[in-house]
Amino acid sequence: MPDRKITDLPALIEALPAEDRSLIRRIFEVSATTGRLNPPEGMRPWIEKSFVSVDAVTEQRLVRVTNRITLEGSLFNGLRASRPLDTGVNLDLDREIAATEGDPFCRPEEGTPADVFGRVRGEYATTASNVAKYDGFHGVIVFDDHNPLKLTPEKVSDYVDVGLRWAREAQRVDPGARYPFLMWNCLWRAGGSIIHGHAQITATRGMHYPKPERLRRAAKAYSFEHGSDYFTDLQRVHDALGLSIPTEDGVRAFASLAPVKEKELMVIGDSPEDEALHQTVGELLRGYVHELGVRAFNVAFYMPPLAEVDEDWAWFPTVVYVVDRGDPANRTSDIGAMELYAASVVASDPFAVARALDRDVPE
Repeated sequence: MPDRKITDLPALIEALPAEDRSLIRRIFEVSATTGRLNPPEGMRPWIEKSFVSVDAVTEQRLVRVTNRITLEGSLFNGLRASRPLDTGVNLDLDREIAATEGDPFCRPEEGTPADVFGRVRGEYATTASNVAKYDGFHGVIVFDDHNPLKLTPEKVSDYVDVGLRWAREAQRVDPGARYPFLMWNCLWRAGGSIIHGHAQITATRGMHYPKPERLRRAAKAYSFEHGSDYFTDLQRVHDALGLSIPTEDGVRAFASLAPVKEKELMVIGDSPEDEALHQTVGELLRGYVHELGVRAFNVAFYMPPLAEVDEDWAWFPTVVYVVDRGDPANRTSDIGAMELYAASVVASDPFAVARALDRDVPE
């Protein structure tokens, strides 16, 4: 059987048992269309050079996936992955990273400020207080490794643990700072302003940030309407299609059907303190770098609050998003008006991502 492709998604759904089809359609709206064009003769040599064949361009298969529950959505066209881009630079990334060694993050005790409660130290990282803050409590998890791509599951697990201990310290100082958010912007392409390996952690007051709160409300409404857990059903959908990535110790992971951008993974664990969750994220990031060749990425942890609050978070798991942000040498942004205000336009195929990270994914 040929490899599964996202452009075959409607047919793949039709081939599933009725129960699986019903569940997928409960959560996702899926449709396919064909885009057509007529190139002039003089353009054909350029098309053949850029896209292999003229036929690949004159009729293009597109699939649109919308999550009915969260209203997240993606438009898939694999042809966009091969479109010519004006990068404008020839980048030796290792040399570029090495050239910045000796920055303030290389000696955080001297080159960075501490938070009001001091620093949190781990085996592979130390915290600093962010100089230009997003929120009242905004820390930096400064990695011992200057090169952020020298990651291992053990190191990533320590980075997360350091961040969680920082959040507990912030909440101890200010009991109202109950809502933690951990993020990692790896390299400038992903929004990192400093090359030296680092993640960030905030603790906010009043209510969670809008996107974690929106997910909580959408999942709670789903449970109320259908009498089942949204995250369990979401996993079942990805399982049925062969997009799940097997993990251990109850952690769930899959290549998202409605990614915010390229190669997005979702990882779900019962608790932010779960060591297996930290290790799984680290293993997937290692696969991202070594199997998929990703160099710039974002990671985000949606976590329940650290203390009791007015909203119902008791059932909410820890949800981790990992997304590729493209080639650091590319000066063309991967985010435009479509992503900001309509739906994500995605070139990578979730089925190819799942296969690259797990050889046992069915074909």
